[in-house]
Amino acid sequence: MNLALDYTNRDIKNIEIAISGSKSESNRLLILQKWYPNLVLKNLSDSDDTRHLQEALSSTDKIVDISHAGTAMRFLTAYFAADEGREVILTGSARMQDRPVKVLVDALRMLRAQIEYVNKEGYPPLRISGQKILKNEVSIQGNVSSQYISALLLVAPTLENGLEIELLVEITSRPYLEMTIALLSQLGIAVSFEGNTIKVLPKNTIEDTVVTVESDWSSASYFYSLVAMAKTGTVITLSSYKKDSLQGDAILADIYTNFGVETQFATDKILLKKTGKPSNNIQLDLRDAPDIAQTIVVTCYGLGVACDLTGLHTLKIKETDRLVALQNELQKFGAVVEISDVSLHLKDRKTDFKQYVTVETYNDHRMAMAFAPLAIKVPLKIADAGVVSKSYVDFWTDLNKCFKNV
Repeated sequence: MNLALDYTNRDIKNIEIAISGSKSESNRLLILQKWYPNLVLKNLSDSDDTRHLQEALSSTDKIVDISHAGTAMRFLTAYFAADEGREVILTGSARMQDRPVKVLVDALRMLRAQIEYVNKEGYPPLRISGQKILKNEVSIQGNVSSQYISALLLVAPTLENGLEIELLVEITSRPYLEMTIALLSQLGIAVSFEGNTIKVLPKNTIEDTVVTVESDWSSASYFYSLVAMAKTGTVITLSSYKKDSLQGDAILADIYTNFGVETQFATDKILLKKTGKPSNNIQLDLRDAPDIAQTIVVTCYGLGVACDLTGLHTLKIKETDRLVALQNELQKFGAVVEISDVSLHLKDRKTDFKQYVTVETYNDHRMAMAFAPLAIKVPLKIADAGVVSKSYVDFWTDLNKCFKNV
């Protein structure tokens, strides 16, 4: 489905939008809930990724297909490896079968887990035979994906001897790792993170616990972008958020001051207000929050400012190669973009936008949502607009709610 968007002559309402729970928090807590059934979860994400994970966790089938859900692939690889007596083939979409998982599999094999590659070495599908894991020391690269490390942490307290993880090389997306550790601690699980070593002690049971998942900051990024490109005085309210968030993407509140957007924290809400003009050149290291890179780049282009973004090496192994995808689609509008394996450099815009461009989304939800706010500046089309359901089912409805009728 191609969706035509044109908000160029429409004003934004002062509106409140309720965004569903964080996909990152939800998916971690769902794994923990399987180990600790007396954990009650509220405000879970309604994303496709979370739905695929829930279905996989409740499935009794031999073949478990998680489609495009990368987080589910990583977390379930470790989960099924530690689920004693269970045998599964864990697979996914064609793109998922091109996304590497070798670093995690190697670490699990170091713990004597039984995992085989069904087709291509280093990639799904995986044949997993759940074992009782007694070995309690493992080393893993820290600079490829924090999800590999989180996958190990989410099974660690259920292992008879706990787990000690030595992190090799610099850590990527550290806030996501710290989120996992914080959630473990919230459940009363003893965990320490000192230097390059994480230690988790075993815990068979937890006290009855209710956790309300905070709304997703990555989803909030698209409204930050919209407000940044709107006129001064524009306000959008989002719920449910808190200032002491576990999510790394909460750094949006600081980053978007560069675009003249002020964040006001109220009870369980944030108010986004356009208060000023953007900086002339945006320079950011996004190694701790790579999922908001696409949003930031499109915001910069919409505002006509240059940006230099680094720390983007993980974008090449996401739903698509996001660096190449960004370059391809921005160039259609007339942008000048240079990329490397780890960075993106956007020149300030000297010419008018090319109109009615069709943005290809590459089976990537964030490509669709990152480009959508640009329609406040120029009419455009989004290809395969339904892809947003991967993380934000109601995105198009919520985006339209922001605008007054012409």
